[in-house]
Amino acid sequence: MMEGFRFQEPLWLWAALAGPIAVAATLLRERGGKALLFPSASRLAGRGVGWRARLRHLPTLCAAVGLALGAVAQARPQQGSEREDVTTQGVDIVVALDVSGSMAARDFKPRNRLTVAKDVVADFVRRRPRDRIGLVVFAGRSLTQAPPTTDSAILLHQLEAVDFQMLPDGTAIGSGLATSLTRLRRSEAKSRIVVLVTDGANNRGEIDPETAADLARAMGVRVYTIGVGRKGQVEMPVQVRDPRSGQVREQVVMQESELDEELLREIASRTGGEFFRAQDSEELTSIFGLIDRLERSEIRFRSYTRYRELYHPVLQAAAALLALGGTLWLAGLRVAPA
Repeated sequence: MMEGFRFQEPLWLWAALAGPIAVAATLLRERGGKALLFPSASRLAGRGVGWRARLRHLPTLCAAVGLALGAVAQARPQQGSEREDVTTQGVDIVVALDVSGSMAARDFKPRNRLTVAKDVVADFVRRRPRDRIGLVVFAGRSLTQAPPTTDSAILLHQLEAVDFQMLPDGTAIGSGLATSLTRLRRSEAKSRIVVLVTDGANNRGEIDPETAADLARAMGVRVYTIGVGRKGQVEMPVQVRDPRSGQVREQVVMQESELDEELLREIASRTGGEFFRAQDSEELTSIFGLIDRLERSEIRFRSYTRYRELYHPVLQAAAALLALGGTLWLAGLRVAPA
């Protein structure tokens, strides 16, 4: 049975059996009748059966099928399509992701910080299919990679394209937060949040982080800040040019982590959010899971089903078969009475 298919009046389907029963009764009555013997019947032994005799059951068959289809039409077959209307608004979210060169640090072994962060954000997006989520990336400047949308496929595609060297190097935390707030300026959602992921200290940008945090508080936007990376010395891949051959090769050096925890705590505190520290991929996954649980808005749905009537062609076919059967019967194609 097709999905969403039903009969509005299914009891009529029992009447559809009347046609086949009538045909069966006619055939049994004909076979059970007594044959008349004629003395000269042997003369007809070599003659074939005429076309009228071969087609004598056709009117009965047309009428039987027509009656069956008529009963099916009376049962009113319908094809339904289920729809849902959202009756409440959810949460609008912008993820501000640091793509500065320090996010290439390999303390989230075997991958770097940015790769792990992208995977965790992707899982976060998949868990919230009904919320509008946007993506802002920042380094020395900030850029809207994807405005808030419920189209997770487009958002995940844009997230996959995020890489280093998209922007001038540096860490413009204030600019990243300000751009995220711009994406939420016209939002009418009941809850609006920014999840800011960075591993450094603010050293670029035209707007300082404290001013951006005050703007978020004025807008009623909560900011969750996540500092990623281990404390102390971390492995950092750098590109080094060989002075003899001129070839560029990758070399791993040890570099001090420069995360400004105090700043990230202050941003979260001013906006009513929280600060988290993720020193490995498991912690980062847990943090996004916690934010996912904290920022859940009850969304109510009203579902309904619309049905489309399908009986019209069935009824037309039934009428056509009954008319054909009657015409053939009037033309002389009929079963002789017993």
